[in-house]
Parts: sequence; C-alpha cells; structure tokens
Amino acid sequence: MFEMSTYAVFMLVGFFVLLMIGIPVAISLATVGFVFGWLGFGDGLFNLLPARFYGIVSGYQWMAIPLFVFMGVMLEKSRLADDLLDVMGHIAGGTKGGMAVGIVLFGVLMGATTGIVGATIITLGLLTLPTLIRRGYDKSVACGVICASGTLGQIIPPSLILILLSDIMQLSVGTLFAAAVGPGMLLAGVYIVYILVMGWLKPASMPPIPVAERDAVSRGELWKRFFKVLLPPVLLVVAVLGSIVGGVAAPTEAASMGAVGAVLITAFSGRFTLKTLKDTALETSKITAIMMFILMTAQVFALAFRGLHGEELIASLFESLPGGVNTAIWFMMLMIFVLGFFIEWIEISYIAVPLFLPILLNMGVDPVWLAMLITVNLQSSFLTPPFGWALFYLKGVAPPEVNIKDIYRGVIPFIALQLLTLVLLFFYPSIALWLPKAIGW
Repeated sequence: MFEMSTYAVFMLVGFFVLLMIGIPVAISLATVGFVFGWLGFGDGLFNLLPARFYGIVSGYQWMAIPLFVFMGVMLEKSRLADDLLDVMGHIAGGTKGGMAVGIVLFGVLMGATTGIVGATIITLGLLTLPTLIRRGYDKSVACGVICASGTLGQIIPPSLILILLSDIMQLSVGTLFAAAVGPGMLLAGVYIVYILVMGWLKPASMPPIPVAERDAVSRGELWKRFFKVLLPPVLLVVAVLGSIVGGVAAPTEAASMGAVGAVLITAFSGRFTLKTLKDTALETSKITAIMMFILMTAQVFALAFRGLHGEELIASLFESLPGGVNTAIWFMMLMIFVLGFFIEWIEISYIAVPLFLPILLNMGVDPVWLAMLITVNLQSSFLTPPFGWALFYLKGVAPPEVNIKDIYRGVIPFIALQLLTLVLLFFYPSIALWLPKAIGW
C-alpha cells in the first residue's frame, strides 16, 4: 500500500497523462480525483462532495460571469467592432505601423467591453488580416499583432480571469479590477512601443496606408464617425467598471447593468433582432456551462489532492528551493507559464493557483500583487504553441496564404513582451497597487 503523498504524486502524473492523450480537461480532473481519492481514503470523498458542489452552485458571485459574457457576446453581435476598427485604422494608418497600433487600441477597447478572446480575434482576423496583407504588412507581423491584441481582454477589466481569481484568492472583485488597470495599460503600451520601433527599423514590414486612400475621407468626417462609434462602448465601460471600482455597485449588479447596456447599444445601432438575442443567450449558456463544469470537476481534484496531503508535498517543495520568497514566486510563474503550453487559463487557475497560493501567502506575499502577476502570466497561455487558443482562432479565419507557421512566428515577440511586462510588474509592484490604494480598497 502506498503512502498518501505517493498517491498525490501519481494523481498529478495521471492528470497530465490523460491530458497528453487528448482527454478533455474537465473529465481528466474528475477521473484522477475520483480514482486516487477512493484509493487514498475510500468513499469519504463522495460524502464530502455534495456540500462542495452546493457551495459552488449557490455562490452569488458567479452570477457575474454569465452577465459579463452576455454583455460581450451581445456587443460582438452588434458589429460595433466593425465600424470602430475601420475608423481607427484610417486615423492611425498614416504612421509606419499605424494600422497595427490601431489594432492594439481596438483590442484595449474590446477587452474593456467584451473580454471574449475568441470573438475579438475572429473579428480582427476577418476584418483586418486580409487588409493588412493587401497593404503590404508582413504576414507574421499581422498575425502576431492580431493574436496579442485579442488577448488583452483577459487582463483589462471586466476580465473573467479576475472574477475567478477573486473567488480562489478570496479577494474583492473591485480591488482586482482596480489593480488590473495599470498592468493592462502597461502591456498595451509595451505592444505599441514595440510596433512603432519595428515600424521605424523595418518600415517595409508595416507600411502606412497610402495617402490617396487616407485622403478619400476627410479628417473631420473620420473623427466624427470615431466619436459616434466610440462613445457608446466607452460610456458602458465607465458605467460598469466605475460603479464596481467606486464601490457604488456589486460586480453582479454592474454586470447586469452592462448586459442591459449592451442590448441598448445593439438596438440603437439597428442590429437588434430576436435571432440576435437567441444566439447571444445560447452562446452565453455554452460558455458559462463549460466554465462551471470545469469549476465543479476541479473541486473533485482539489478535495482528493488535499486529502492525500498534496499541499504538504507542495509546501516541502517550496521549502527546498533556495533564495526565499522571490524564488518561490518565480517557480510558481514558471509552472504557470509551462502549463500554458498545454492547458487553458481556467484549468491553470483552478489547478496551479490553489496548490501554490497558501505557501506564498504564508511567506507574506501581497495577494493583490500576486494575482496581477498570475493574470499577466496567464496571457501567454493564449499564445504559446502548440495549444494556444488564439492561434487556432486566427487560423480558422485566416486567408489561405497564411499558414500556421506564420502565426507561430508572429506571436513569439509578443510572448517575449508579455514576459517583459511580468518582469516589470515584479520589480515595480506599484504598477498594480497604486490605484487600489488611491481609492482606498
């Protein structure tokens, strides 16, 4: 008979084996949890699970997830992105790399309104990739900019990552939303600086829009259209995020306000139909169901792992690391980064974070700062081959002349920029902590 901690090791190995042979993450979590939990301490696990499941499904905070998802999907259905992107591209297109800068700014705005990576990347891929290639952009550069910009919604509030981390780490959603503003803007800024520098060094890879095309529409008309399409989503963001960060409304209340606001924006644009509402509700149900199913199967895994003394095993691993708390943080960051090559951010959040979190908190690490480090790190899971979902989303809508090698080559510099942002955030915690402190969270 094996010791409990040995079963915990086998449990981790078994989980990754199931992942590697193609078993879905949720099924893998539940399978190893049930099997090794039963081997370790019998049917006691099954007696504890109903209470854990009930605690999950009755959690009031989870109501914010379908509401924010509904808001994002509805705005995507309104095709507001189409109009906004066209205008931004012409305004920024006179600069070398200007179209790419416009795409990053568009990613910031879409991240603050929809937060749905798949929808943003598909929209950008359909609308801009053929245009960028036709205007002389290097295929890899165009693909990298689109993929990186589309993932900004995972750090810019209202991000689903932040909502999940608030539950895992027992932190206020408003605090995490406030803390994420600085890192989110920093990451977008790093992207823009990189694009402008590369546009200066390699102008042939990112040429400006031809003068004749820019002059076809007057600047006054462009700015008029810009504010017309920009104002509604900006007002929605201010209303939703401002009410949360300012303490006026709870996240669920603000999310419901955002869902209603998204319906109104779609209606005012003349694109609201019963089919749109039905499609949005169906897509929202699918996304929410997937997230909640993974969340519940993660409870099986976590309960079994804890019962098998897995936490003690992780604690002893951290104690054996040289260098103290900084080494422990970077070990966690390395594990999250490596896991991002194989599994999604939801699974990483519910597998890696609970394993490492208690040890780091006992070492005195600021939980809000740690949450921001985790969030920035999780950005890379969308871009890292072979299973980066942003790569698959873009490949699905890319023109035939764009192959997967172009996409892989294009995202590599942006993965490096994400890691640079992570390093900056590590050495300058105030990037994340200044806003929560300023508003008294």
